[in-house]
Amino acid sequence: MSSYKRTLILLPIIFIFFGCVPQTSNLIKYDYKYKAYKNENELILYALEHMKQGNRQEASKLFLKLFNKTLNDEYLFEYSRLAFSIKKYEDIITTIESNKEHIKKNEDQISKIYILSLMQTKQLDKAKLVLDDLLKKYNTDSNKELLANIYLLKKDYKKAKDIFEEVYESTLTSNTLLNLVDVMYTYLNEKKEAINYLESHINIYGCNNLLCSKLLGFYQEQKDINGVISVLKRTYINFKEDSDNKYTKDKVYKLLMYYLEKKDIKEAIAFLEETNADDEKLLALYQNAKMSNKAYALVQKLYKQTGNLDYLAQIAMLEFETAKNRKKVLKSVIKKFEDVLAVLDNDIYQNYLGYILIDFDVDVKKGLKLVKKALKKAPNNLAYIDSLAWGQYKLKDCKNAKINMQKVVDSAGLNDDEIRTHWEKIKECSK
Repeated sequence: MSSYKRTLILLPIIFIFFGCVPQTSNLIKYDYKYKAYKNENELILYALEHMKQGNRQEASKLFLKLFNKTLNDEYLFEYSRLAFSIKKYEDIITTIESNKEHIKKNEDQISKIYILSLMQTKQLDKAKLVLDDLLKKYNTDSNKELLANIYLLKKDYKKAKDIFEEVYESTLTSNTLLNLVDVMYTYLNEKKEAINYLESHINIYGCNNLLCSKLLGFYQEQKDINGVISVLKRTYINFKEDSDNKYTKDKVYKLLMYYLEKKDIKEAIAFLEETNADDEKLLALYQNAKMSNKAYALVQKLYKQTGNLDYLAQIAMLEFETAKNRKKVLKSVIKKFEDVLAVLDNDIYQNYLGYILIDFDVDVKKGLKLVKKALKKAPNNLAYIDSLAWGQYKLKDCKNAKINMQKVVDSAGLNDDEIRTHWEKIKECSK
């Protein structure tokens, strides 16, 4: 079961109602008449210190003591919040039920915690009765959502949906929408309608992290690659404008590129061309798609910007591979590779230059020397062994040429035109 299906809608409701426990409101309401208690301020300080240290149990005991001494229901509220956070549901129920006549100014908030405690102890019918009475006094959206959660726990998904829908249409809040679409998608099998709800909201009000994540999860489960890409593009653009979320933006980018390449490399290329998000990735995609002219123009730009010799080597490769007459560019290509290899000790570039020197009979011995350097770094590389055999053939060392070329043929076969040509000529040489 997907993670969004396991999410209990009740949990975000709890935080909406009374927030993070360590935060507290003004503990003494001076316009409310309560019993004076001489050690009141001292106990408040002790309770706050316990909260600061994370000792919620001791803090809750002190707030309960303050309530019992003063009958100020602000203390009962603070006690209830803390006790709920440490799952003292039965204690909360008992305490609130025995002090109903003293709950005045904080009735709505305390009643919510009482109802939530009843829900946690599976007293759903009782929770609904209490909430029905509360709604007569406080017909608020948060209380309606609490009622929807009771219906959800009672598995009356249609009523839960209707209430969430009513609240959403009134408030247009993301949290309510998430609750609504969860019920529709997970419990009522209204998957298309849930997705449409999210899409409509996002198109009008934008795509925050929670909504985009939810919609992405739905599309992934539906295996709707176009939907996935659409959401990831929106999310990437949002994060691109927020420099504080580079890590998350990079994760979204990598996921987006995965799906774009999976769908169509040309669409991935179009996205990178439009956004200028990653020229190195764009260069790799140009090369994979055999868009040599675009790759050549881009790698020249990158080399001018950075002076990176790897780009100069790629310029040489592309210049050679795209040339209509390769003999005309030999001098330029060889010069570039020599400039690169004067600094870099790279087996790919050593073999590439070595093969050119061998194949075009520029300097076969020098070419073989470069190929052998490359083979020291990657002794099992078939391309390098092919270059070695071809150089040996050029020097009339037919016996060793055949031995090495046999290794290539045995491993790679004869489907490649160049390998087949080399093999035929080396066999003739060995006769």
